[in-house]
Amino acid sequence: QVQLVESGGGLVQPGGSLRLSCAASGFTFSRFSMNWYRQAPGKGRELVAAITSTGGSTDYADSVKGRFTISRDNAKNTVYLQMNSLKPEDTAVYYCNVISARAYWGQGTQVTVSS
Repeated sequence: QVQLVESGGGLVQPGGSLRLSCAASGFTFSRFSMNWYRQAPGKGRELVAAITSTGGSTDYADSVKGRFTISRDNAKNTVYLQMNSLKPEDTAVYYCNVISARAYWGQGTQVTVSS
């Protein structure tokens, strides 16, 4: 079955960096686009970044452009989210997502940006 396992979250000061990872299994990873979403307390889930199956194209929410970078390693079945210049408003649970027969989600990893 499809499994997505996020890691790398934590507490970081404003201006700091984190790198999230999402290890995928149960499907042919190299054939699917992958997405990172986030959900802040009291808010809906927001698409943060997306990457095509080969990694040749990426897209970002306006709020993270120039600060976040999505990438993938198809040999390791892993997608990454490098987050730089973090702001308190980036605080959220971050989820990995893939859409095949349906949408699949990981359990999420908490990112807290606070001094």
